[in-house]
Amino acid sequence: MLKKSNLLLPFCFFFIISGCAESEAQGGQLDYEETKKMVVDILKTDDGKKAIQEVLTDEKIKQQLIMDQTVVKEVIEQTLTSDKGMEFWKKAYEDPKFAEGMAKSMKSENEILLKNMMNDPEYRGKLVELMKDPELQKEVQDTLKSTEYREHLQKIVSETFESPLFKAKIQDLLLKAADEVKTGKKSDSASGA
Repeated sequence: MLKKSNLLLPFCFFFIISGCAESEAQGGQLDYEETKKMVVDILKTDDGKKAIQEVLTDEKIKQQLIMDQTVVKEVIEQTLTSDKGMEFWKKAYEDPKFAEGMAKSMKSENEILLKNMMNDPEYRGKLVELMKDPELQKEVQDTLKSTEYREHLQKIVSETFESPLFKAKIQDLLLKAADEVKTGKKSDSASGA
């Protein structure tokens, strides 16, 4: 009997272990939807959000997240040149605040670009050629002779003369000129005597 129990004991142990392993394998295999739902639920918790924030603040992760510049450039070009992109930019530039913000953000780059273009002989040649175009000259003359332009110019001049800054500058210039005249007369009278 002892021999039977010695043989029976390892077999029982083997069956128990294999039974446990089989139930773990069945319970451990979650289907895709259950796993997805579980991960999404975890990410929605405060602990999940904190874990994501910690991962994103890690410098090594940040370096790995930097996108390839060519990919970004291609995506931007495709987005900007698409019909929807053109529509978006037209609507966006109708908003004065957006247009002002874009102009301010691009001001230094535009200045550098224009300075570089003015130093480029090819660009300068084309600009001179454009200015010599009789049609453009006629348009400019017509614009300068128009009533609307003259009214606009008159308004700008009036606003400039009414500006306190302009008045202060003119006053300083007149005082300096008066001082120069006084000093000039004194030095002339001193040299003549």
